[in-house]
Amino acid sequence: MIKRGYRTMLVLALGCAAGGAEARGPWRASESNTPGWQLMSPAERIDHQARVRRFRHQDECRRHQEEHLRLIALRARAAAREPGSGPDFCAHLQPGPQ
Repeated sequence: MIKRGYRTMLVLALGCAAGGAEARGPWRASESNTPGWQLMSPAERIDHQARVRRFRHQDECRRHQEEHLRLIALRARAAAREPGSGPDFCAHLQPGPQ
């Protein structure tokens, strides 16, 4: 019989060893990882986060990313602002099927 403390440690160790985005929790859109965050409405931010969470492969995320960056660039020009930049929000996904 495994003592309770050791069982908890074993479960935590196995969970950490699993790796991947699921082990760290769901991806969250934020000002630090979404270019043009300030140019998006709260509803658009929620929609963007939900869409990126549904992607399983980089290729489908890249299509969304390209459209997102195009839209943000248009809004930034209209507002005479810089669109901003951030890390690649598709990088956490695995490459698409070959």
